[in-house]
Amino acid sequence: MFLGTHTPRLDDKGRLFLPAKFRDQLERGLVVTRGQERCLFVFPIAEFEQVTTAMREAPTTNRNVRDFMRVFLSGASDEVPDKQGRVTIPAHLRQYAGLTKDCTVIGQGSRIEVWDTDAWTTWLAEHEQAYSDTSEEVVPGLI
Repeated sequence: MFLGTHTPRLDDKGRLFLPAKFRDQLERGLVVTRGQERCLFVFPIAEFEQVTTAMREAPTTNRNVRDFMRVFLSGASDEVPDKQGRVTIPAHLRQYAGLTKDCTVIGQGSRIEVWDTDAWTTWLAEHEQAYSDTSEEVVPGLI
């Protein structure tokens, strides 16, 4: 399970040091792709396979399904971290997420999100109060 907030930096070659606590789960490989709100989603290979299996069950006669799958899968890149725990973030994905140097990596349970630090700070400032104020069930059965 991926939890917490981490602030690694991209090096000059577009490589990101994965947080040490995540490395064991990702050492066999991962998939990085476009996420919503201009962040990147990082999945362990097995989790990405489950996601794509669910996508195959979606009705491709639905234009929204086709559009989502095109953007999600066309940006995907399978990577294997090096021995130092670095993973290359392809240029098109760095551009999509606005990644330059300072990044914020957040655990999202079954996946990781990679944000430009300024974008994450802005997003969190805009949404944290609404989270605090939530008084009704958002995820059924959770709290």
